[in-house]
Amino acid sequence: MKIRNFAALLSAVLLGSASIVSAQARPDFTGEWIRADSVAELRSVATVGDAGFRVGTMGSGWGSPLTLRQQANRLVVEYAFFGTYDLQPRLSLTLALDGSESRNAVMIGHAESVLRSRAAWRSDTLVITTQYPAPTGSTEAVMSQALSLASPTSLIIETTHGAVTRATPTVTRTTYKRR
Repeated sequence: MKIRNFAALLSAVLLGSASIVSAQARPDFTGEWIRADSVAELRSVATVGDAGFRVGTMGSGWGSPLTLRQQANRLVVEYAFFGTYDLQPRLSLTLALDGSESRNAVMIGHAESVLRSRAAWRSDTLVITTQYPAPTGSTEAVMSQALSLASPTSLIIETTHGAVTRATPTVTRTTYKRR
């Protein structure tokens, strides 16, 4: 009888500690991050003066440097979208980490666009899926970003830019290093 009770108690303790360990295993992305290939990215293509004209690919969909502030229930993402001569503030997106929809309005161009995002944990990877108005205006585009830490100083964002009107989705993998 005592052995059976001990086995049941041990099973309960192990299951309970496994759920605590999995809850603690989620990484904290808080910090300022810069693309690992920033030297090439920050080269100016302008003929004079302004380093705000940068070269590069769509990458993660977010700029560099990238500031992340993670709390228990939300992630705040900030990055510069505009060049310095535009005199615009950094973009700031707030994302709920409980799977509920987050809406962020951004003013890029002459009209406000609303980004609708959902963030969900898949093991130690945070997957953010965002719907936004497509450039054609007749449909919505989808982008998915999977954030994971390769090490405490290396953030990897794998971005899938979804298909819009029969286009093939593209996947990019961007590595950031902690600044």
